[in-house]
Amino acid sequence: MRLAMLLLRLAAALRPAARLPLRRAARGAATDYGADQITVLEGLEAVRKRPGMYVGSTGPRGLHHLVFELLDNAVDEAAGGHASRVGVELRRDGSVVVTDDGRGIPCTTHPQTGVSTLETVCTVLHAGGKFGGAASAYGASGGLHGVGLSVVNALSARLEARVVRDGFDHRLAFVRGAPVAPLARRPAAAGGRGGTAVRFAPDGEVFGDVRARAWDAGLLRDRMDELAYLNAGLRLELRDLRGAAPKVHVLRHAGGVGEYGDTLVRGDLLHPAFAGFVARGERGGVRVEAALRWCKGAFGDRLVTFANGIRTGDGGAHLDGLRAAVARAANGGLGRSAAAGDYVPGEYLREGLAAVLSVRLPEAEFEGQTKGRLGSPAARPAVDGVVGDALRDLFERHPAALRAVADQAARAQKAAAAARAARDAVRRKSLLATSVLPGKLADCSSRDAARTELFVVEGDSAAGSAKQGRDRDTQAILPLRGKILNVERCAEDRIAGNQELAAVVAALGLGARGEAFDAAKLRYGRVVIMTDADVDGAHIRALLLTFFYRYRRELVSGGHVFVACPPLYKVGGGARPAYCWSEAELAAELAARASAPPIQRFKGLGEMMPDQLWSTTMDPGRRRLQRVDVDDAARADRVVSLLMGDSVADRKDFIVSRAADLSAADLDF
Repeated sequence: MRLAMLLLRLAAALRPAARLPLRRAARGAATDYGADQITVLEGLEAVRKRPGMYVGSTGPRGLHHLVFELLDNAVDEAAGGHASRVGVELRRDGSVVVTDDGRGIPCTTHPQTGVSTLETVCTVLHAGGKFGGAASAYGASGGLHGVGLSVVNALSARLEARVVRDGFDHRLAFVRGAPVAPLARRPAAAGGRGGTAVRFAPDGEVFGDVRARAWDAGLLRDRMDELAYLNAGLRLELRDLRGAAPKVHVLRHAGGVGEYGDTLVRGDLLHPAFAGFVARGERGGVRVEAALRWCKGAFGDRLVTFANGIRTGDGGAHLDGLRAAVARAANGGLGRSAAAGDYVPGEYLREGLAAVLSVRLPEAEFEGQTKGRLGSPAARPAVDGVVGDALRDLFERHPAALRAVADQAARAQKAAAAARAARDAVRRKSLLATSVLPGKLADCSSRDAARTELFVVEGDSAAGSAKQGRDRDTQAILPLRGKILNVERCAEDRIAGNQELAAVVAALGLGARGEAFDAAKLRYGRVVIMTDADVDGAHIRALLLTFFYRYRRELVSGGHVFVACPPLYKVGGGARPAYCWSEAELAAELAARASAPPIQRFKGLGEMMPDQLWSTTMDPGRRRLQRVDVDDAARADRVVSLLMGDSVADRKDFIVSRAADLSAADLDF
């Protein structure tokens, strides 16, 4: 059960059901600031009214994005050669401190705002030192929207900035974006280190009740670890002061991008020539670093991309350039061409490829404030040229490596053809046709996908109770027979020919793998995984999550996948028994009773009567659901591969060394 629950907790992040109402930001009435300052605060209040536009959400994702914004600013100082250490500190009161030993934010009077530059970058959007073309403070940086520090300030109940620069120690404090006093300045301690330190406490009116435990140290460590790889030699330190004893993680990788590429390797390399291979160069002002590793027997590719230190989970122009470079270099080395009709498509040449791509460019164009996709046109030809030239040189020196890539591509192409044939055969049997649904599906009467939900249930017994207890208007039931395929370990043709998975695909209207995903074609707005609270149920849940993540990742990232939480215990009898979902709830319930009541432990959903299953697990007004989300696709990909993949040795090492004491709040891959 531990293995399956680890996979669930790693791949899932819970979102709050609703956002709390917002209150207008404090003005500055208690200070000497005039109308111009009030105008500035009006801009910050726009951030408070629409926080999702700037940090992605008001849930865990947006909360941690506040730290990422400050972290990116600090690392930009290091990338520019001005800092060697960056720190993040999690304090017991729920506040976070981000520090660097760089030059420090300028504190002299800003010529346009009339206040200090420090106050300007804390209160004015797009006022950072990363703008101004040749006059900007950075040649290439991650926070190119210029709203990082000001947005963190706007969404914080309190923020304190300390800058040691030019021999002085400068301090400035804000409450919900409004400065509480003018900039304070005093001589810095002799021999002290310069730099910037920002401490902030997120605003509970925006993010809810933010306590110390809300911060995921594992998630922060992952991001800092990435930055350590992307900035070879930089020391990043995460200090967690929330427990009885401080936990300190020092992250530093002298091997840089090449060392990062080694962490993505699954199994053995396809050829020794790929060990340590890194393409480096600059084209048109764009600096490119890419580590490529082809692995034996791996399905698909694993491509992790960054632009100015920001992970671009949705790819963009630089990823397009990498894909083009692989196809062009490999086909050129093989003497293949589109004109001759023997050109090998890039998707097959990338079979088993694990790659890390990092580009740095001035005035990068990102799509969206959270910078998930790079739109800068100059990135594609730069990456294509640098990576293509390096690959051609590698293939010329090691023709056996090229032949190994070609042979693996041929096998992938053959497997894809077999999978298409299997899908066609299944379609002809009407198992995947949307007009003919699986016979064991108990459908609902409503056809409004915004209202309907599909419960995927373990076994016929549980399905029987669910069918009798459900809301027939909006809830459909699909029983599964036993454990489905582990899609992480099988070829695509086996997935297409599996009847249990075909039933899930048909019921939801997912279409064939590889086709463009269209959320409008989903037959149900929610798919709810409802399995028994035992080892087998947890394993089936893990297999289903792996299937949805690999077959249709958009289904997970779009917020359509949920996990039902049936109670573990029934306490007492009569017409109104109590139900408990954890050992802690059971202990509290027993402590509140004068006498010892009868206790029933539910091991399977089939043990529950239809009305019990409805009232505790299926009734939208009373049930508990976990919404599965993938905010960090690269992290989720590593976890799925580790826990569900073919590498038994890596999985065993993980279980033996760390699984016994891991908790959901301390997952630090």
